[in-house]
Amino acid sequence: MYKVFEALDELVTILEEARGVPMTSSCVVPRGDILELLDEVRDALPGEVDDAQDVLDRKDEIVGQAEHEAEQTVSKANLEAEQTVAEANAEAERLVAEAQAHADRLVTDARNEADRTIAAGQAKYDDLVGRSQVEADRMIQAGRESYERSVEDGRIEQARLVSETEVVQAAHLESARVLDATADEVTRQRGECDEYVDGKLAEFADLLSHTLRTVSKGRAHLRGGGVGMPPAAPPVAQPEPAVPFDYSA
Repeated sequence: MYKVFEALDELVTILEEARGVPMTSSCVVPRGDILELLDEVRDALPGEVDDAQDVLDRKDEIVGQAEHEAEQTVSKANLEAEQTVAEANAEAERLVAEAQAHADRLVTDARNEADRTIAAGQAKYDDLVGRSQVEADRMIQAGRESYERSVEDGRIEQARLVSETEVVQAAHLESARVLDATADEVTRQRGECDEYVDGKLAEFADLLSHTLRTVSKGRAHLRGGGVGMPPAAPPVAQPEPAVPFDYSA
């Protein structure tokens, strides 16, 4: 390229120094020198210029080929995109199906656990009521036996006192006192028995209410979209075993 610029500079110099034609803007230049410089310019032009000219001559063909390749590339990209979307949809459907199956299993397990808890609570309730009823019947029977013994003792004592004429009035008074005391003791023992049974039933009602609240929280958690199971309920203090009342005291 340096030779090209050098030859062009020489052409400019020749034209500037050429003798002008009178009355015109033309000039007289040495033809041989001009042709020699033009040949040098032609020889000095790089091959890339010819290649560029070839590209310009084949412009439409190259553009058409590029557009065709671009269309093929776009079509291939669209096909791959559709395939990727289809695979993603299939994977999403599979994940949703697995999540639904897992949720169904959790709901089933929660329902089974709730049924087992309710059944255990009902069985414990029935057992507690049965034992409370047995204990109440035993205490009532013991009270009746104590009452009957007291009455019988009073009658014996009354008969003994009646047999003694000097203490008949005292015997009547003592007999009435013993009967009143016995009746008061039986009434007190019956009240204590009722309070004991009522307390045991209240404790079991609290236990059953806590169990039902735990089951309700678990069901609410499942309805709200939770995946995991609700945290285990804290242990509930068990009622102490019944202590029989000593009626001999």
